[in-house]
Amino acid sequence: MTSEELDIEFKKSVARINAHTEPFPADFLLRLYAYYKKATNNYERPSSSKPIINAFKTNALFQVQDVTEDEAKRIYIDLVDNYFLYRK
Repeated sequence: MTSEELDIEFKKSVARINAHTEPFPADFLLRLYAYYKKATNNYERPSSSKPIINAFKTNALFQVQDVTEDEAKRIYIDLVDNYFLYRK
């Protein structure tokens, strides 16, 4: 997959998540958050009003620190595809 194709698939996956109206499991959301931030090269600090949520988000970001942007996009796409494939 070329870099351009990867970007297109990543954007489709993001749109698919944003269009979904049912709640997601918290652990899934944290993984999506971390890989999205890494894939978009966004290193802003978590901004929740609840310190515990910021701690979980920061921990999720630490877990993906050695992942490249392209790897993060691929993993994000796989997470989304698998979620919708196997959800009840």
